[in-house]
Amino acid sequence: MLQELDTVATLIDRPDLGLIAGEVGAITTRLAEGVFEVEFVDANGHTYATASFRAEELLKLHHRAHAA
Repeated sequence: MLQELDTVATLIDRPDLGLIAGEVGAITTRLAEGVFEVEFVDANGHTYATASFRAEELLKLHHRAHAA
């Protein structure tokens, strides 16, 4: 289940915003059931895109602090 502050990757291209599948962003807001606003930030901390995506267009990424 997706929620605010999750790190996600796009599963689709968004040529209207210059985004390609696989770009990594963070969910900033839940706009509606199954619809989220995602912010994309460059290595310098500048936002280069903000867009809404349906849950099925996103892949939640997981991080581990230690080896299993």
